[in-house]
Amino acid sequence: MLNIIANIKSGKGRGLKNVRKIVEYCLGKNVAYSLYLTNKPGHATELATQYAGAFPYLLVLGGDGTLAEAIAGLMPLAERPKVGYIPIGTANDVARTIGLPKNDILAGAQHFIGGTPHEFDEGRRDGGYFNYVAAFGAFTEVSYATPQEAKKQLGEAAYLLGAVKSLSTLKSRHVTVEYDDGCIDGEFLYGSMSNSYSVAGLIDLPRDEIKLGDGLHELVLVKKLPNAAAMATLAAKVLSHDLSSEYIIIKHTKKARFIFDEPETWTFDGENGGAHSDICFENCPQAITLIY
Repeated sequence: MLNIIANIKSGKGRGLKNVRKIVEYCLGKNVAYSLYLTNKPGHATELATQYAGAFPYLLVLGGDGTLAEAIAGLMPLAERPKVGYIPIGTANDVARTIGLPKNDILAGAQHFIGGTPHEFDEGRRDGGYFNYVAAFGAFTEVSYATPQEAKKQLGEAAYLLGAVKSLSTLKSRHVTVEYDDGCIDGEFLYGSMSNSYSVAGLIDLPRDEIKLGDGLHELVLVKKLPNAAAMATLAAKVLSHDLSSEYIIIKHTKKARFIFDEPETWTFDGENGGAHSDICFENCPQAITLIY
């Protein structure tokens, strides 16, 4: 038996058709299920906390934000169900990371039914959780500032267009970052704590350095660049998924604290996380079992 949490607003406007397909699939396989549809931000968290503990499996149908909300709702539970994910969002960073078929309901359902359980770290932040990335600075506003209609019409191209537009507004900020092995102080264009290979469909981290259930998050910092030419060169490299640069720092850590001179806007799993001048993050090792 399983619970299904579905966000019919995710993706390119095929929400109800996608839900109908997964229901028909469950009926065809004689799988008993309960279906819950989200209708507001944060609703997946409420639904997961209230209902997901009743069954051994939870299937999430939606984008990365819906998955992140649902997993946050599981964290307070003493016994957490195994989680399946059918990605129908736009960037689909989690799907890109773990190799799930995107925007294909039947393939996703088969992947879930025949998949293998994998332990997955969750991130704890001040005031809640994050599933795969918490970030500030360059490009981070693209995920939540890109209009929903553009996401539906253009898909990942909407993020790329938003990123290109944001190049002219890139700015550095002074940050002190305390992490497991030390402290870094400087001027940075971007910073993040992540447990993913991909961020916003734009930034790819080195897969050979990342383990999703090793009890460590990846701390990524991009230093201030000396001139506009260097900025353009780095931006081009990042957009082409190349992070080999003297201006990019990557560390593996259980915890990190970011201290700013003034409040800085963050994004958590592609959603606006508000402004924070002092914020802490912590790895929750192997907190969730994902089936893929």
